[in-house]
Amino acid sequence: MRVAFYTILCCTVLLSSCKDNEVKLPIVEVEDVAIDNIEIYGEYAGLIRASRSVEIHARVEGFLENMTFDEGKKVEMNEPLFYINDALYKAKVEKAKAQLKKDEAQAAKAARDVERLRPLYEQNAASQLDLDNAIAALDMANASVSMSKADLSQAELELSYTVVRSPLSGYISERYVDVGTLVGKSNSSLLATVVNRDTVLVDFKLTALDYLRSQRRNVHFGELDTTRSWQPTVTVTLADNSVYGEKGIVDFASPQVDPKTGTFGVRAELPNPHQVFLPGQFTRVKLLLDVLENVMVVPKKAILIEKGGAFIFVVRPDSVVEKRYVETGPEQDNRIVITRGLSSNEKVVVEGYQKLTHGQKAIPRTPEEQEAILKEQNKQEEEN
Repeated sequence: MRVAFYTILCCTVLLSSCKDNEVKLPIVEVEDVAIDNIEIYGEYAGLIRASRSVEIHARVEGFLENMTFDEGKKVEMNEPLFYINDALYKAKVEKAKAQLKKDEAQAAKAARDVERLRPLYEQNAASQLDLDNAIAALDMANASVSMSKADLSQAELELSYTVVRSPLSGYISERYVDVGTLVGKSNSSLLATVVNRDTVLVDFKLTALDYLRSQRRNVHFGELDTTRSWQPTVTVTLADNSVYGEKGIVDFASPQVDPKTGTFGVRAELPNPHQVFLPGQFTRVKLLLDVLENVMVVPKKAILIEKGGAFIFVVRPDSVVEKRYVETGPEQDNRIVITRGLSSNEKVVVEGYQKLTHGQKAIPRTPEEQEAILKEQNKQEEEN
C-alpha cells in the first residue's frame, strides 16, 4: 500500500510539474503564409467628358423661323432641330435649274452642228476651220453644262442647310438663339450643342514615376495586351463616395510628359447607360496599375520594425519561435507582400509576439482555435 501511495504521489507531482511548464509557455495566434494575387492601384483626380460633343452651327445665312426640340432632351441623329428661312435658297435652285436647261440646249445644238459639218468636210463641202469651230463650240457647251450641274448641286446643298439637323444621337443643350434671329456665316452661327453621354470619357493625370514603373512592368497604357490575364481598368468614385458599378478601360495615354506638371494624360472609357455622369463633373479615379501574381502575403500586423529592418516571428513545426528578417513589397487591404525571408508553408505570429524571444517555445493557435477556446471559457463562466 505504501509503495502504491508513493507511486501515485510521484505521478501527481510530475503531472503538476508538466502542467505548470505548459502554462508558462506563451500562447500566440498564428496564420499561414498565404499565396495570392495582389492588385496595385493608383488614385487620381479625374474629369468626366462626353464621348462625343458636337456644336451645331448655321451653315447658311438667314432668319431663324422655327425650332422643333425640347431643350435638355434626347434627340436622334438627322432629326430636324432648326429651320432657317429658305425662300432665297429655293430661288437659287430654280435659277440653277433654268441655267442648266439652257446650257443643255446649247450643247445639243452644238452636237448637231458637228454631226452636220463632219460629212460635208469629208466631201470637201466644208472647210477644216468650220469643223474645228463646231467641235470647239460643242466642247464649250459641254463645259457649261458641267458648270451648271455643279451650280445646281451647290444651290440644292445650301437649300438643305436651311433645315439644321442633329449630327448625332444624344442630349441637346439649351438654345443659344431665338426665333427671328439672323444667323449664318457673318454672325454668331452657334445654335446649340449635342452631347452623347451614353458613354463617357474620364481624363486624369499620371506622374512620370508611375509611367516609368509601368514601363518596367511591361504595362503600356492605351494598348490592349491579350497576353496578360488583366487589363488596366479604372474604378470611379461618385460624389456620395459610392463606387460606380461599371469599370472603364484605359484606351489612350499621351505620348509625352507635360514639362510644367511632370505628368502625362490618360483617358479611360466608361459606359453610362443610366446617365449617372455628366460632362464636366470631377471625380476620383482608381487605376489598376499592376497585378503581382502568386506572391506570398502576410497580415500587416505581423510585421515588426527595428533598426535592422522589418522582421517577423515564425513558429516552426516543433513550436520553436524564430525571429526572421524579411523584405517587404506592396501593401493591400492590410496585407503585405513578402519578397524574401519566408516560405509558403510556414506559420507567422500575428498576435502575442510582444512576449516572444528568438529560440523559445510557444503554443501556436489559429484564430479559429482561439475563438473556440474563448467561447468555451465564456460558456463555463456563465454556467458557474
